[in-house]
Amino acid sequence: MSDSADSLTQSSSLTQSSTLKHPAQSPPPDPANAADPLSVHVNADARQVWTMLREPRLVAQWHGWEAEGLGDEIHSIYFAASVKEGADHTSLTVDGGDTFRIQPVTDGTVVTIERADSDTDVTEGWVTFLQQLRFALERHPSGTRRTAFFSAPNAGETIIEKLNAEQLQQPGDSYSLSLPNGHELTGSVWFRSEKQLGLTVSQYADHGEGLVILADQPSSSMAIVSTYGLGANARREAFSAWDAFRQQHYPSSDPLVALDADAG
Repeated sequence: MSDSADSLTQSSSLTQSSTLKHPAQSPPPDPANAADPLSVHVNADARQVWTMLREPRLVAQWHGWEAEGLGDEIHSIYFAASVKEGADHTSLTVDGGDTFRIQPVTDGTVVTIERADSDTDVTEGWVTFLQQLRFALERHPSGTRRTAFFSAPNAGETIIEKLNAEQLQQPGDSYSLSLPNGHELTGSVWFRSEKQLGLTVSQYADHGEGLVILADQPSSSMAIVSTYGLGANARREAFSAWDAFRQQHYPSSDPLVALDADAG
């Protein structure tokens, strides 16, 4: 993992690197199952879900965010010798002992993560990634995401409050927000949990929508911005707007992580 990714790991336990210890058990909230943040109903069949879990290039479209060493991290979690696949493709126990349960239902698939331990920060990481898995399957199953990420020590209000988004609670509700430099965001609430908010963003995809996830921990806050099919100028505008947000509210934090050189 790069120096920048290492420093992010040090500043926040809710990073993709935290799942190297153990990935999760309390299912992430979805519109139909908001009470259990580590269980989501996905509008895709079980075979599609399994494929998204078992092909490294597809895992890279929902696990974590783009960073140096992401491929190695994915291999160590999902493809290490310790990983156990259920014979009927309805379970996957990843390195560390956390288990994906895949249950076909009449209108899709329910995916649940059973935690091997009670590490709260890691559970929150799984909430994020499980929602990103659902988004990839339902909105961009064959798309390529380009991401931006930052993590920062908490500074008074939560990151959700700093975005003036604390009133957004119900999945499916529409919204309109502005970042400090006037960058507009419109879309709907993807999910809401006690510590996280997911928003679809119509400006972040050439077809359909992109996704922003905001999360708070006792000592840190983070944002993951996922875009799809945007040109270099549009990506640059989006990522720069979030970096302006970071600099205004978290001036001492590390710079935004975005591996897309054209949009950096």
